Amino acid sequence: MLFMTIQIALRLPDDLVAFVDEQVSSGAATSRAAVVTRALERDRRREAAEHDARIYAAASQPSDLDELAAWSGPQPMDID
Repeated sequence: MLFMTIQIALRLPDDLVAFVDEQVSSGAATSRAAVVTRALERDRRREAAEHDARIYAAASQPSDLDELAAWSGPQPMDID
């Protein structure tokens, strides 16, 4: 699969540039662009997960398992 990329310019505060450069120099990322891309992809996945959670919460019906979870949560665990 061929991906088209577009170069953009960003202005970042010094502390974020230092973080990005540390990621590259430590080997955690291959380039500054890789750090920014990873952060944007992570944010996109987070937003999608929040969207899915809102849909699920609006559509879900209480079940017997909800009552069991509510009851069992505060129960002491006698594990020594």
